[in-house]
Amino acid sequence: MVLLVKNANQLSSFDSEPIPEEVTDQDREIFERITNTELTPEQREHILHPEETYPYQKDVLAVHWHPEYVPIDLAVGRIEAMFPTKERELIIPTQHNELVALGDFCGVEVDCYSRGFNQKVQLLLHFHTERLASAPILRSMIEHTGTYRASQLFEFMRTITGPVTERLQAAARETGAGEDLVSFVRLYVRKIEQLLEDSQGQISDQVVKNKLLRNFFNELRPQYGDQLIDRAQAFLKAVKELVKAEFPLQYFYRTSEIIEEARLHGAGIVVPHPEQFWPILLAEYDVDGYEVWNPQSRRYTDFLITVVNRKNLGLGLGRRRLLIFMGDDTHLSEKVRDPGVQDRDKAAREIGLQPAWDDLWIRKKLIKAGVDRPTVIKEYTERLI
Repeated sequence: MVLLVKNANQLSSFDSEPIPEEVTDQDREIFERITNTELTPEQREHILHPEETYPYQKDVLAVHWHPEYVPIDLAVGRIEAMFPTKERELIIPTQHNELVALGDFCGVEVDCYSRGFNQKVQLLLHFHTERLASAPILRSMIEHTGTYRASQLFEFMRTITGPVTERLQAAARETGAGEDLVSFVRLYVRKIEQLLEDSQGQISDQVVKNKLLRNFFNELRPQYGDQLIDRAQAFLKAVKELVKAEFPLQYFYRTSEIIEEARLHGAGIVVPHPEQFWPILLAEYDVDGYEVWNPQSRRYTDFLITVVNRKNLGLGLGRRRLLIFMGDDTHLSEKVRDPGVQDRDKAAREIGLQPAWDDLWIRKKLIKAGVDRPTVIKEYTERLI
């Protein structure tokens, strides 16, 4: 069976050839390419040789970044090349729902559920590695969370291929997608489902994520052109957002449960990009600090600094002050993708590069709060040790 194109004007990038519904050799080649986590020599060199260096930055604070499938030693090499004269540092990877170590420290970014305001939030957990030598309950909690979070991809695909009609109709209305475009997307998502089933147990968990669909469709650009694939991507993104909005939260551990278990093992706890789930600022959770800036959360930096400062002014005796953090939120795998299919915003991020620390207006706010990179590095390291 094949997909026939009814409206060549609507899908102008289709050629006249019908599209086979069964998985083709070309489909398998694309799937293998986007799920391959073995870096080529050229990709390794690209990681080790950043386009820009920052010899005047003496302090490197990086506690929110994702190595993904890029080896840690390459990440370290890139950091050394970027900051050749650094004097002070605190660098801890925070893979999504997976503990990863670097030197004396390890970290993770965990999804959890805050029942009080019925919303998923995320926490950055940082540990001195020795303190986490034995933590079977915490490790199991993180593993469960990772498994459940990965299941969203399958719900995403099921929505399209099932289909879940009300979601598809809503996404089509939002993006102006016609029947031909929806059929085109559904056909290829069915192929991806089949390819995932065929490769079960043979590919890294790091690629079994929502962006697998985005990456696959980007690889179709040479065949169908940017216009069609851009429209398909817009439709996919709208469906993904609907799936995420309706994804059941009760299967995540509660925020308070994650915090309690993490504290038993001496964790430092930071709330990343709180502007995306601002009620957490009111929850009075036992955390070490808040991230006030990262490349996708910069709108309320001034406000968040003020909030943290006010909280600190109202602290009772014996309570540690809240620290201010900035996260580069780097996703290293984006740097080894071909430029034509990269997420440009993510590809531009760099471990330890947070320009807001040096912004004159923000620095004025930070001075009033008694905060800078060296003091945060020193104080947070002392808490972890």
